[in-house]
Amino acid sequence: MKRLVCLMGLSLAGLHAHAEFDASRLWVNAGFYSAHFDTHKSLRNANPGIGFEYALHEDWSVTAGRFINSDNAHSSYIGVYYQPWRLGSVKLGVVAGAFNGYPKAFDGGWFPAVIPTATLESGHWGLNVALVPPLKDRLYGAVSFQLKYRFR
Repeated sequence: MKRLVCLMGLSLAGLHAHAEFDASRLWVNAGFYSAHFDTHKSLRNANPGIGFEYALHEDWSVTAGRFINSDNAHSSYIGVYYQPWRLGSVKLGVVAGAFNGYPKAFDGGWFPAVIPTATLESGHWGLNVALVPPLKDRLYGAVSFQLKYRFR
């Protein structure tokens, strides 16, 4: 948890250097739900945790969090959403960042990832949907759903 607070602190410190913090741009989530492609492998679909997302601009957001991953291990992440395309009220793009905590991937250490995402936001609620590609037998592919809440 100390690492997550440190990562968020660094992210928010970087934001403060560019603009005044606006609480209405901050989203909070309780982890993910992952619908895995490999249903026969007894992977954990519910991935509870805590995460934060801060909108810098309508196309850019920063994110960080911690959750229990599909292998029942603790993972942390930090990244940037870039979603320049629109399909009605849905934003489309990618999240690029780094993850850790997957025992079969890079000995549980940090690794980079770029993941296609779609986001729907309305009022206090939002939903991020990510297409997580499989990586051989190290990471399992899934469609991941992240419900988020804004306290504005």
